[in-house]
Amino acid sequence: MSAGRSGLPAWALVPAGLGAAFVVLPLVAVVTRVDWPSFGSLVTSQASLGALRLSLLTASTSTALCLLLGVPLALVLARCSFPGLRLLRSLVLVPLVLPPVVGGIALLYTFGRQGLLGSSLEVLGLRLAFSTAAVVIAQTFVAMPFLVLSLEGALRARGTRYEQVAATLGAAPSTVLRRVTLPLVLPGLVSGAVLSFARALGEFGATLTFAGSLQGVTRTLPLEVYLQRESDARAAVALSLVLVVVAVVVIVVARGRTTSGDVP
Repeated sequence: MSAGRSGLPAWALVPAGLGAAFVVLPLVAVVTRVDWPSFGSLVTSQASLGALRLSLLTASTSTALCLLLGVPLALVLARCSFPGLRLLRSLVLVPLVLPPVVGGIALLYTFGRQGLLGSSLEVLGLRLAFSTAAVVIAQTFVAMPFLVLSLEGALRARGTRYEQVAATLGAAPSTVLRRVTLPLVLPGLVSGAVLSFARALGEFGATLTFAGSLQGVTRTLPLEVYLQRESDARAAVALSLVLVVVAVVVIVVARGRTTSGDVP
């Protein structure tokens, strides 16, 4: 690669290389520490498989919830105008920067037995905290902003001219949404959903605080990695590699969908 031909100053290659090394080297270090002869047995133990199944189940469920709640929310943020819109957008994106443990505490005081809504749910016989449902709620809380941010950006980039044309031809708002809006922003929607799934799959702090670590109930793969780190470092490294591979696959899929959807 020639820095001159790309329009970049030559000195930019040095910090760029350092930045790439800063991100890549820790991933390489994980690969080099894997006990490859025992890798299969380490990642297929009963505890590991149980944590993986639970992670995939809860991450898939939370992604579905992100789509169910996040798509309408992104549409409101991108297409509506009302007092407090900027504040609403800021609050929706707070989980992106909020420490996960703080998010878990907030969820606990909302849905816990003595929480804002938890006490009413308790009367109905619903106990969310420290259950599998709590894992899904925690994952959805931290993952939904990724979907909203991605989809809102796609909606704003596409504009409203196609929807306006469809409306003038007599299409109902629901028909315009289903037949025009969503197909136009499908790459952004898929990218946001994939990123939400990845964030949910890797969620740790909010899950531990709000759902605990009960084997077979709330112990997801990141929690299993944390526990294995104290008792079996080889298993922790092997499971970490599994999460790294999943993350790489997710990023490749998300980037591929984003770049392939640039043509209107």
